[in-house]
Amino acid sequence: MEKIIFTAGILLLPAVCTTVGAAGAFLFRRTQEPRTQRMTSGMAAGIMLAASVWSLLLPAIERAEQGVWPGWFPPTAGLVVGAVGLLRLEALAGRWFAAGPEHCGHMVLAVTLHNLPEGMVVGLAAALALEGSPEAVSGALALSLGIGLQNIPEGAAVSLPLLRSGQSRGRAFLAGAASGLVEPLGGLLALAVAGWVSAALPWLMSAAAGCMVCVTAQEMIPQAVEPDESAGVISIVLGFALMMALDVAL
Repeated sequence: MEKIIFTAGILLLPAVCTTVGAAGAFLFRRTQEPRTQRMTSGMAAGIMLAASVWSLLLPAIERAEQGVWPGWFPPTAGLVVGAVGLLRLEALAGRWFAAGPEHCGHMVLAVTLHNLPEGMVVGLAAALALEGSPEAVSGALALSLGIGLQNIPEGAAVSLPLLRSGQSRGRAFLAGAASGLVEPLGGLLALAVAGWVSAALPWLMSAAAGCMVCVTAQEMIPQAVEPDESAGVISIVLGFALMMALDVAL
């Protein structure tokens, strides 16, 4: 029973945090302070970068060293495949939205797309934690919390543009919250598959890291460093330090 509650909490926390961020539609004006938006994007970028290293790539390297491949190969290949795969998927889906009247559709699509591998990452971490290792349990907690923290500004990044485009606060909130619903679904899928393909975990974890690095470089960092570079860079460093401290302390 305790394992079920723990697993449910790990899988649901990121989606709950996305909903919290989407609730910004009820709290903010229709025009948001640019500096605040840059700082939240910078914090999210730092958190995602640190999570991709400590919670994904380093465990993937440790597991890969126990396999038949050279220890560097699965994490390196998975990282590249994850990033390129997400870019191709976004390009394909972007053409579907090309005829849409609003740019907001691209933001909803981008956040929803990368929420799916994030959910799968959390599911993989939960699967490792269920094996009973204290390090895996603390890593799953830190990862879920870290992804949840960076999902708060992501939820707001969906709901607030919709609010500014003229949508009602209720519809903007529901769209932001819905963008996070794919995370527990991806987590359940990864949790079910992880037990069958444990040998593929280094590949899957590093591919998920590639997705996170790709989204960070593509969306979060550009929003953070322009035009107020110093505030954005400081926010990125603080977010990175926060996630690193969570991973080490927990």
